[in-house]
Amino acid sequence: MSKIFKSLTLVLLVSLLFSSTAFAKSNNAKESLVALGDSIPYGFNLGQNNHAPSKYAYPYLIGDDGDLRVRNLGVPGWQTDQMLTALKSDQKYRQAVRHADYIVLTIGNNDLLQALKVAQVESNGNPLLFMQFLQQQIKDSNLFGNIGGIIKETRSLTDAPIVIYNVYNPFQPDDPLHVVGAKILPAINKNFMDLTTYYNALYGNVLLADAYAAFGRDQAAYVLPNDVHPTIQGQIKLAEVGLDALNLN
Repeated sequence: MSKIFKSLTLVLLVSLLFSSTAFAKSNNAKESLVALGDSIPYGFNLGQNNHAPSKYAYPYLIGDDGDLRVRNLGVPGWQTDQMLTALKSDQKYRQAVRHADYIVLTIGNNDLLQALKVAQVESNGNPLLFMQFLQQQIKDSNLFGNIGGIIKETRSLTDAPIVIYNVYNPFQPDDPLHVVGAKILPAINKNFMDLTTYYNALYGNVLLADAYAAFGRDQAAYVLPNDVHPTIQGQIKLAEVGLDALNLN
């Protein structure tokens, strides 16, 4: 009987030792940042292929500066409705958000690019019709309704700070579409500001990262040639405004 008691005592002590060690490791673990969105947080076209998120993408740069563990769940090509559906029904996304200490979100760019393509076709070169079709396409996409839903769904899973990036002008200054971007993006980004202001008042810790102001007219430095995605310098700039929003710098 005494041998059994000694064996049980030994097992209990070993168990306590390992569990306390695990607890200590858990306490000392880095905080985590989860990146949600499209090809911009993914770091599209920064490497030889796009098989995996680029380590030069802004979420990893924030992680390096903020000493955070990063989980990058950006998906190239995603629009706001796909992001919202994933947060509602995909356990990978829901669990990642639940365990996040910080969230960064870049979404809506593909909704806008799709609206732009449709407006170009429908307007048949008429500038007035182009702007009318573009505005209607943006409205029909439910861009901001979806982003509001994304914020609400995210906040239902975590109280972590949520940083939402607005839209930079992706077109080089010598591209005719740069002027289109300069005309429509201030109003679009006003909606981003209004959304974050509203949900920050409602929930707290819903923050805006101003990518539009950060890029300004420096697309030659910050946007890849013949592309709409950030250069490494552009990703660094996005990381800087994210660190500012999170007060991690």
